Parts: sequence; structure tokens; C-alpha cells
Amino acid sequence: MKTAIIGGGTIGLYLAWKLSEKGERVCVFEKKRKSGKEVCSGLFSERILTFVPESRGLIQNEIDSCLIHFPKKTLYLSFCKKFFVVNHIELDQLLTDSAQKAGAKISFGKKIDKRQIEEIKTGFEKIIGSDGANSVLRNYLGLPCPEIFLGLQYLLKEKDYSRTVQTWATDKGFCWKIPRGEAVEYGIMEKPKTARKIFFEFLKKEKIHPQEKEIRAALIPQGPVLPRKNQKITLCGDAAGLTKPWSGGGVIWGLKAADLLLKSFPDFLKYEKDFKKYFLPKFIFSKLIKNSVYFFGFRFPGLIPKKYK
Repeated sequence: MKTAIIGGGTIGLYLAWKLSEKGERVCVFEKKRKSGKEVCSGLFSERILTFVPESRGLIQNEIDSCLIHFPKKTLYLSFCKKFFVVNHIELDQLLTDSAQKAGAKISFGKKIDKRQIEEIKTGFEKIIGSDGANSVLRNYLGLPCPEIFLGLQYLLKEKDYSRTVQTWATDKGFCWKIPRGEAVEYGIMEKPKTARKIFFEFLKKEKIHPQEKEIRAALIPQGPVLPRKNQKITLCGDAAGLTKPWSGGGVIWGLKAADLLLKSFPDFLKYEKDFKKYFLPKFIFSKLIKNSVYFFGFRFPGLIPKKYK
């Protein structure tokens, strides 16, 4: 069965790899000229090794705790499972190699527009959109756009192998500091209108003064969305708005969605059903937890425990 995957990021490449291993004929269309997502913290739970065992060699640091700073209270979280800081560019390159070795064809520098989607529909039996926050395929289908946040990132070339991530709660999101081993990453996830101003104010307080060109940016979509009752076209990963309300992370959820799709392939209706059954409760619960913690953290900090395991 001929399958087109629009978007060659982590999720699209993973799908191409696994579908090709199953004997499907897969072609990936990626607008960039090479693989590798540059704007991503690459902070994943240990589940990343379940999906991509070879990624163990890409680990830059291990994380076992997090400090969440509110204006009048700091919450210490001790993780019950390991988190790894992974080089995301190398992860995507690894997946590219795996997909190509399995037989997938990857066309880099191939930007797809609505007119080309019509052509792809005639040449392929199945189409999967994994083309990110501004998914062309999602827009083509007339589906609602997920809530959009802006992610900004700056890498300070300073060694730090500590095992604690720090976050500072903002109005709708948070700033962060992640020790990456050979570097320290500072970032923010916030609404697009205010993210840049808040981020530079945060960096100034940290006595960090980057140049504008050193700041990298990416959109973060939030809110699951799939085409309804469509056996020809479906979505996965960021294109489906699949990021966690609590952290903005989307790779592990995206890989889980990819596994659901692989399990049900070529039945996109079953995938739609399994997707909603698995992710909608998790999304609602995660958003509820975030809103509750933020509510008490900002308004009633005395009710927030100092430590939580």
C-alpha cells in the first residue's frame, strides 16, 4: 500500500521507519533540506528508549528532579522515573537512517501546498500529516487550529551536569532552565504576544544577555484534533495538536499516537477511535492538574507543599 507522509520530523520519520518494516511503500515529503529539529529541549522520559532503543547513545544528561518557582513558593518535584536530555537533531538523523534502511523514500526540500495535496491524493492510497503546528494538511481538511503557544530557546555554552530542571511559572506557561551537560538551555513556552518580552526579562534577571539571532523559536500546538471518519487522510504528532498541557512536550505522546496508528493501519477509523480513547482523558487531566497547580501556586501558595514525590 502506497503511503505518503507529509512532514519528516521525529513522528513522521518514526512512522516511515515502522511502516516500511511492515512492507508498506512509504514516501516522506519534508520541506527542510535535512533532518533534525533544532528548536526542542529534547527532555524525554525514559520511555524514549522503548520507542527508539538506539537513542541511548544520544543522551547528554540525566534528570531526576524539578524545581517549580512561583512568586512566593517553590515546589520541589522528585521524579519516580528517569528523564533524559537527548540531542534531538541526532535523534531525527538516527530515525532518518532507520527509515531509509527499511526502504522509505525521503524527499527533502519538498514543501507541500494545497494544490500538491490533490496530486498526492491521486498517487497514494493513504496520507498521514505529521507536518507540525502549522499543518498544511490539517488546514486543507478545514479542521480547527489547536491553541498555539510560542517556544523560545537559548543555549548558554556552559557545562552543567546537575540533575535538576528549574521552571518559573508565567501567566499561561513557564520559563525553564535545563542542564544539558555541555551546555545550559534557557527557554519559555507562552502565548505568542507576550512570550518574547517575558523571556528577555527573565534572561535579564538571570544576568544573561543573548543576541537576538541566538534565540530560536518554534510554535507549540495544544489540543488534540483529528479528521472525522476519514479513511484516506489522518494526522499524527504536532499536526494533531498532541502536546502535553503541563510541559508542552509532544514527542512521547506523538510516538505513542504513532504506535496506535501502526497497530490499526490501514484502518484510520480505528486509529481515530483509539486516539480519542487514549489521549482525550490524558489531555483533560493534564490540563486540570496544570490549572490547579497554577491557581494555588499564584493565589494560595501556602497550600502548595514544598516537596512532592
